[in-house]
Amino acid sequence: MPDAAGRLTEGTVRTTLWALEGLEHLLLGRGQRVARRNAWAAVLEDRRRARARSEAERLLGSAAAPPKSHATIPGRPPGRPPARPRPPA
Repeated sequence: MPDAAGRLTEGTVRTTLWALEGLEHLLLGRGQRVARRNAWAAVLEDRRRARARSEAERLLGSAAAPPKSHATIPGRPPGRPPARPRPPA
């Protein structure tokens, strides 16, 4: 209740909040627990998918990179075919 000057006191606000929280618990108690459990399951699933995606990207990146055992010829860009010898004139 407001005091004589029309202001809410700390005790009044606290009591009102407790009453609202109690009402919320009665009306939404079970549903809120289920919603939290579902949200946490979704978070864990997102983390699992993120790990799988990063692992797949790592594997694809290593498969796309040329093998390190191939030697390149100095002065020639990689992937360029060797020059053909010219026929004698």
